[in-house]
Amino acid sequence: MDIREIANKVIDVELQGIQSIYSIIDENFIAVIHLLASCGGRIVIAGIGKSAIIAQKIVATLNSTGSPAMFMHAADAVHGDLGMVQPADTVLLISNSGTTPEITYLATTLHQQNRKFIAMTSNVHSFIAQKACHTILYPILQEACPNHLAPTTSTTVQLVIGDILAVCLLSIKGFSRADFAMHHPGGMLGKELNMKVIDILQPLDYYPQVVETDSMKEVIIEISSKRMGATAVCTPEGKIIGIITDGDIRRMLEKNENIHAIQAKDILQKNPKTITPTTLLATTLQLIHTHSISQLIIEESGRYRGMLHLHDLVKEGFI
Repeated sequence: MDIREIANKVIDVELQGIQSIYSIIDENFIAVIHLLASCGGRIVIAGIGKSAIIAQKIVATLNSTGSPAMFMHAADAVHGDLGMVQPADTVLLISNSGTTPEITYLATTLHQQNRKFIAMTSNVHSFIAQKACHTILYPILQEACPNHLAPTTSTTVQLVIGDILAVCLLSIKGFSRADFAMHHPGGMLGKELNMKVIDILQPLDYYPQVVETDSMKEVIIEISSKRMGATAVCTPEGKIIGIITDGDIRRMLEKNENIHAIQAKDILQKNPKTITPTTLLATTLQLIHTHSISQLIIEESGRYRGMLHLHDLVKEGFI
């Protein structure tokens, strides 16, 4: 068996399936988007088998992008769970064949109760396609399974359609990065969206700081003791004048044999890159990469408040 050939065949077949759904983005699909966007309740998505798993993923994506949604298993729905569907909800039924008994039974019940629903299927002749108020009808697909039995291409296409629905809806609703952050407070994604400099800020004496008249010995001791590879140079009142890094010290030593007369003001770099306590840590990482530096000075109300080092981001898992 040529595993590489089999794997490539799966990719090719599923890519062809995804490319085939360009054709479904029509006026009917746009109407589906507007119907879901105007839903006053939840988007209730039902399926059975592999389609039920896809339905759960679509529900999770919708919930995280500002469209309240709920999963309903088709088999459970016809045994009491249909009671969870409220008048303001919109129902979406997912079934590749559209003929699964549980899905057909659920669609029949909804139709008898005069409840409108949307169908997602490849079978235009199925009961759910015929009775739905709107049908997302994707092409009949070749499954990647060589026996054309295991749901593979069909579930991939359903998943992509679900992503299209979610992204269209979040775009219509103006769902912002800030909104997304509110829905994702945990994990690394939560950190990237929510964690700010202030969340890791230490007392001021934790950070390296010298005045412009300090000697090189005092500067070197401050850099070494605070272990940040640099020190801020400030006025006695705390106004930031500049920064001195390890590199500045090395260059100074290469050029000068007698360093006793040299003060901090003689080698500092003016206009250092600064951030504030409210800057997102993800933003600080971008600044560090953009400017190829290891430290950023933290400024608050025009005064020195500390220093963020690349190692701080490593410690928090950003790198």
